Amino acid sequence: MIRVDFGDQQRHIRFHPVVAGVADDDVAGLGEGAFDFAGLVARAAPDFMPVDTGPDDPAMMIYTSGTTGQPKGALHGHRVLLGHLPGAELPHYPFAQAGDRFWTPADWAWAGGLLDALLPSLYHGVPVVARKVEKFDPEEAFALMVKAEVRNAFIPPTALRMMRAAPSPRGRHAFSVRSIASGGESLGIEALEWGKEAFGLIINEFYGQTECNLVVGSCASIGMVRPGAIGKAIPGHTVAVIDGEGRECKPGDLGQIAVKRPDPVMFLEYWGKPDATREKFVGDWMTTGDQGVMDEEGYFTFIGRDDDVITSAGYRIGPGEIEDCLIKHPAVALAAVVGKPDPMRTEIVKAFIVLKPGHTASDALAGEVRDFVKTRLSAHEYPREVAFIAEMPMTTTGKVIRRLLRERA
Repeated sequence: MIRVDFGDQQRHIRFHPVVAGVADDDVAGLGEGAFDFAGLVARAAPDFMPVDTGPDDPAMMIYTSGTTGQPKGALHGHRVLLGHLPGAELPHYPFAQAGDRFWTPADWAWAGGLLDALLPSLYHGVPVVARKVEKFDPEEAFALMVKAEVRNAFIPPTALRMMRAAPSPRGRHAFSVRSIASGGESLGIEALEWGKEAFGLIINEFYGQTECNLVVGSCASIGMVRPGAIGKAIPGHTVAVIDGEGRECKPGDLGQIAVKRPDPVMFLEYWGKPDATREKFVGDWMTTGDQGVMDEEGYFTFIGRDDDVITSAGYRIGPGEIEDCLIKHPAVALAAVVGKPDPMRTEIVKAFIVLKPGHTASDALAGEVRDFVKTRLSAHEYPREVAFIAEMPMTTTGKVIRRLLRERA
């Protein structure tokens, strides 16, 4: 059953027999208007003929988010549907439980909304809460979680940071939530600590791409979690950090996160772009374009996109740690860091900041923010320039579009 909230109108679609275990009482009292899926199918055209398909026959195409360039259509085979289940279940383990109810603000046209939340929930017969909104509002998100008694959620990092900057309704006791997952970008330790305070739980991170999703993850309930890390390789996937020649890096060495084929959730090709498909691979490794490090125990730390890593005075600096430090400042709601070309240092660190309500941009505040980071991180990491902006440029999937910020810098 899907609960769909259109403001003052709510409709509920009961999928049968996929969610036959969902009792009729779960539908009662949630609003007028119910559609029986089996009944709708029975009224379909009589000449519909099912077709036998194999695991590599095309099933769906999902477009990349376009953070570094024009979106590309990633074509996936039928295996991707069942292949996602281990990664989707891990952050909410054990999933599903009686009374579970899933919600995500992620668009269902995005791999995160469709494959991380909607389809795994329907497979397990878990009700899904949805609300049509034009723009993510953190206070409305809090209210919806309380009103709909959400038990499980996938909330992208930027959305969580926006919620952190908004007033929470009556603290953790207002929520029914038992598990929250986050992915798409690195969450950061500050947001993790806030999650414990706000919800009384550890937010589990996971990692993947539209081309090969949910291949790394964490799960606090089984002790597979490390602050600052995005998790370990999920069973069924071979993930490593490799160098430019496709060789696996030693633990602790910086390189590119890559996934080895064959893999149950790896895409078939970029639609109509054979050259781009070939360029995605180094041998049997599907490259991600993400810089990272793997430690001795197999935990991965996300450093940043290849394009996002800043080279300054010989140092390679990932934006994540600096952004995590910036949002600890009481005036900062959102922050993004990019490299700005500099003739002496190659690049300098520049921060773009959205302020919390009640704070006004000024040179004095910019200096305070610079000093705030300077006293908490290494000297080469603090932002030498700070710019205050009214709104952070983001994709529809909630990722910061840093290339636009680099152009402004």
